[in-house]
Amino acid sequence: MEWPKAARDHQTFCVSCHTAVPYALSRPALREGLAEVALSPNERRLLDNVIKRVRLWKEVAPFYSDADRGAYKTVESRGTESVLNALILANNDARNGRLSDDARTALDIMWAEQQTAGDKAGAWSWLRFANEPWEADDSDFYGATLAAVAAGAAPESYRARPEIQNHIKMLREYLNHKCAAQTTINRVALLWASTKLPTLLDPEQQRTIIHEVRSKQQADGGWSLSSLVGPWKRTDGTPQEVKSDGYATGFITFVLQQAGIPQEDARLQQGLGWLASNQNKTEGFWLGYSLNKNEAHHLSPGTARFMSDAATAYAVLALTEASGH
Repeated sequence: MEWPKAARDHQTFCVSCHTAVPYALSRPALREGLAEVALSPNERRLLDNVIKRVRLWKEVAPFYSDADRGAYKTVESRGTESVLNALILANNDARNGRLSDDARTALDIMWAEQQTAGDKAGAWSWLRFANEPWEADDSDFYGATLAAVAAGAAPESYRARPEIQNHIKMLREYLNHKCAAQTTINRVALLWASTKLPTLLDPEQQRTIIHEVRSKQQADGGWSLSSLVGPWKRTDGTPQEVKSDGYATGFITFVLQQAGIPQEDARLQQGLGWLASNQNKTEGFWLGYSLNKNEAHHLSPGTARFMSDAATAYAVLALTEASGH
């Protein structure tokens, strides 16, 4: 929120897949443990920023534009932001069971940005900066899974509304058509989406993804993100980190629980045990590793922590889900 590179017009800031979105999804999970009765100041500021950009959608400039970042960045920014705004607001509303006017508007904007023709029909134009796992050429698929989570998480039986059924049909067809070509981590995201929109996958498809994920678990109980993204190479030429990391382990153990894997499952317990043992006890975070460059080649120490932002958020979701049982 304070990072100068994230500042945008109308005194807003861009919402990122690596930090702001995971924060928005996970921070409420800590409320009970912290005996909080209201939003924290940072949550309130993030929500206010999203709501402001939703209300000013036709006036506010996109995160990036063709003029400053090259071809297609305007439409990619609109598509990406529409999904992220809807996800954040729908997830927030899901906790109180009431769909707000702002969340409904964000969902309407999201559907309006959905592609309706061509090979990507059913998906959204997504930001491409050659950065895995959220801003690469295959990230359209990841973005579509987040749209499914948003629609499925929205309260008041939003997913059953007649006016969105054709949108959901196109989304389901896109995700099923593209599933086989995806990396494992994208299929984990699809598994998560299927827990919110049950019509996305049948039980056998879910079992296939779960089996694939289990096969990637490491001897220490965790998962390494680098083993879940195929042959992706870092742009700085340094080798990928192969150790278990907080993002892959947190995301997978969270999604497995969402998919109904019981708490007594030994493999799930190993993953949760890895998380319990690998928090930085001084600063509170879980470590994540960039797929695109090593720590020495990042713009700043802050940008080097982006993957740890996401790792910490999903570790929180996984562990609070487990403690809730």
